[in-house]
Amino acid sequence: MRDTSGMLQMSLSWLGLGPVAASPWLLLLLAAVSWLLARVLAWTYACYDNARRLRCFPQPPKRNWFLGHLGLVQPTEEGLRVLTQLVVNNPQGYMIWMGPIIPLVIFCHPDLVRSITNASAAVAPKNSFFYEFLKPWLGDGLLLSAGDKWSRHRRMLTPAFHFNILKSYVKIFNDSAKVMHAKWQCLITEGHTRLNMFEHISLMTLDSLQKCVFSFDSNCQEKPIGYIAAILELSALVAKRHQQLFQYKDFVYYLTPDGQRFRRACRQVHDFTDAVIRERRRTLPDEGADDFLKAKAKTKTLDFIDVLLLTKDEDGTGLSDEDIRAEADTFMFAGHDTTASGLSWVLYNLAKHPEYQERCRQEVEELLKDREPKEIECPGFTGNSWGLKAFNSSPGTPAASSIQSPFSKHCHIASSSPIVCHLQFFSALFCALETQKGPRPSLCLLGAPSLVE
Repeated sequence: MRDTSGMLQMSLSWLGLGPVAASPWLLLLLAAVSWLLARVLAWTYACYDNARRLRCFPQPPKRNWFLGHLGLVQPTEEGLRVLTQLVVNNPQGYMIWMGPIIPLVIFCHPDLVRSITNASAAVAPKNSFFYEFLKPWLGDGLLLSAGDKWSRHRRMLTPAFHFNILKSYVKIFNDSAKVMHAKWQCLITEGHTRLNMFEHISLMTLDSLQKCVFSFDSNCQEKPIGYIAAILELSALVAKRHQQLFQYKDFVYYLTPDGQRFRRACRQVHDFTDAVIRERRRTLPDEGADDFLKAKAKTKTLDFIDVLLLTKDEDGTGLSDEDIRAEADTFMFAGHDTTASGLSWVLYNLAKHPEYQERCRQEVEELLKDREPKEIECPGFTGNSWGLKAFNSSPGTPAASSIQSPFSKHCHIASSSPIVCHLQFFSALFCALETQKGPRPSLCLLGAPSLVE
């Protein structure tokens, strides 16, 4: 035994460890440190190689080597001017760094954007980095899920978008818009000359969604409501977290005051949705599905929760309460944010171009004629309508990409366009990145700010 120990000491003497090297624990520690060092070196080289390959994309000057471009575009009117100038200088696209090692490739040209939005999920998978910030709030709904679960839920949710269901929502939209218009009239009477359009329209869309998703009238446009305030707070906290490099890790974020606020707001939103689901599920077994639907048709609009509770897959299996909550919370977030941004962008362009505003006004008057808006169940705009042209040609609308980034809500009536982003982890379309092993670049699709032509 002594001979073996002596040989071990001699064989490791070149490391300068001396007699202590005979300890098996020190040998194990040495092996672990060597493995860790090898992994760090491999990861460092992969990051370097990744950055070298991405040099083909133009980059604006970094703020510094550590933060990269974080904070370059602030959520202010001046920040939008900076972003607009970036798009003007780089009409095809450019790249920025979120910290020292997280690249974000931004495509601005419609042809490049189209190639991504038309790509399959296998080629352009959902972003598993930035979307994780939303996971505790939105769960595994359509926005965050993927693969078989996404396909199953998408099929099961299709009935919720049937024309006969959607057209009955127009009256709800009209009523919510009337409340917003009445608020604006009061502000004008009081002498106000400026207002934050996005704030008012966000409340209007949240009001509409609460009625369509839950059949719940909170009157949130005229008085503060805890549930609505929690949704707005969650959106703001997610936006803020994107700009805080040290809060990207959950175990750090939830130790901060913002992380604790995020958890409290999540609980408040989930408690509200769970209470509605429990109440509806308690009433559902008392009658069959057909009788339930007939009763709803006589009393009020069939809402989103009703559809989710009644839907079944091919095997006759319905959605769990957790799945229903995830889908309802997803639609409350994504539905109000994208719609408010799109409407704000359209109003901004119409305000900048009175001639197009007048054409839209004439078209609406022609549609209404002698009727009241409440009598119209479905808008009768044609594909050539000026209203649809103003919306669809606006690159900052949901039609330009599939998801509104939560940190892009800067639209004021006197500011530039709201920017809609699509964040994805994306490597398969970049031949140069096929073999990379480091952090993959995210992809951000920007509708380049431009006025209606």
